[in-house]
Amino acid sequence: MILHTLNASPSSIAFMDCVNIIAKDDALVLMGDGVYAALADTDASKALQDTDARLYVMAADALAAGVTNLAAAVSRIDMDGLVALTETFPRQQAWY
Repeated sequence: MILHTLNASPSSIAFMDCVNIIAKDDALVLMGDGVYAALADTDASKALQDTDARLYVMAADALAAGVTNLAAAVSRIDMDGLVALTETFPRQQAWY
């Protein structure tokens, strides 16, 4: 069980590396440029959903980027939600 944080756009190598490694029991928090992967009906959001991992987006980052049409599988969280996730997952992996 790993908590992944992705701060890279869907067109980046880091995004593809993350998608290839993330497992079903993992969770992913999209932040910064990573929030664009949460857009509904995109190849990026479909790739993330295919991982069967739990998917989250930092609500403030999504709002700042104008990403309001989120894929159904992506849940919005705030900083308190992120802290709660870090307490749940024993390991973390950051992707930039």
